[in-house]
Amino acid sequence: MVGSNRKPRVGIIFGGRSGEHQISLLSARSIVAAIDRSRYDITLVGIDTSGRWHLLDQSTFERLTAGALPTLQGVDDEVLLPATPTSRGLVRLASGAGPAHSLDVIFPALHGTFGEDGCVQGLLELADVAYVGSGVLGSALGMDKVVQKRLLQAAGIPVVPFLAATRTDLEQDPNLAVAWVEKLGLPVFVKPANMGSSVGVSKVAALDQLNAAVAEALQYDNKILIEEGLEAREIECAILGNDLPEASVPGEICPNDEFYSYEAKYVDEHGAALIIPAPLTDEQSATVRELAVRVFRELDCAGMARVDFLLERKTGVLYVNELNSIPGFTSISMYPKLWEHSGLPYAELINKLIALAIERHDQKKRSHTAYAADRLTRPES
Repeated sequence: MVGSNRKPRVGIIFGGRSGEHQISLLSARSIVAAIDRSRYDITLVGIDTSGRWHLLDQSTFERLTAGALPTLQGVDDEVLLPATPTSRGLVRLASGAGPAHSLDVIFPALHGTFGEDGCVQGLLELADVAYVGSGVLGSALGMDKVVQKRLLQAAGIPVVPFLAATRTDLEQDPNLAVAWVEKLGLPVFVKPANMGSSVGVSKVAALDQLNAAVAEALQYDNKILIEEGLEAREIECAILGNDLPEASVPGEICPNDEFYSYEAKYVDEHGAALIIPAPLTDEQSATVRELAVRVFRELDCAGMARVDFLLERKTGVLYVNELNSIPGFTSISMYPKLWEHSGLPYAELINKLIALAIERHDQKKRSHTAYAADRLTRPES
């Protein structure tokens, strides 16, 4: 795919039209700082909150991502990636600006809607560019918590009891959410179906908190779910690979508040403790790792994912909470930390993910995309 006289060019894409825009910039900042420049050339592509793509130089990128929760704004040099498998290159939109870089592989450091949910992955498939992470289906399933849970249920994988509905369902039956809570029992968690980083998530301990929690979740998606609020430990496991995925050692999140909120993850440095490896028995650890790999395969994932579990304190029952197809990728995020403790440093993890992206792209090239006319007229032997 790459000539012998040049380094592969990696496009790092970040930002986007998502409630996780700021977190995406933090992930990109860590990737850019760690990627091996002796091995790769890089192109920085930022997507602003309106969805426009921009080509950034190193100094502009560093300035824009310097804050605690940065936002991509005030940049020019708008580009687009044509959905045609011709040049695999970015095109500048300014008149007479000329073409931008051709890309060999893309690392989408995107979180949330319009980036992690299969939308960008579909564009990259059309453009025939290798990219890190899951394809269209795996990305979409990783994003939609409701469909994901239903598929895992059908596969016999334990998930936390939940109920789900659309905005229309709730408008047509104003008592629906209350009926669910009465069925599940308090406390419950109310979540948008398509969102991450705990954006729009509320813990409801009393019925008078329910309406506000539903309204908060509906700000971010037209579909919500209400889950039983288990008294449980939060266990996470990182997955790496394509057809033969491997699991990291498990880790445990110990939030200092009622749950692992957005603030605990990204604002309050004392919001939670990360314990790696998680204090589990050998049997429990093996079960977490085996189940994480199974979830990864059931949801047609590739490259990377983080699988989150809930280990009920009273019963010891292990539930799959959710899979994240593009987990947080800052140098202190759980996904790279789990691999670091498993013997794979951050920079080497980036190398491995790029290699997996190229491997998957090459594998797909082995499949025909057209049915030759002569096959219809070829005489039988």
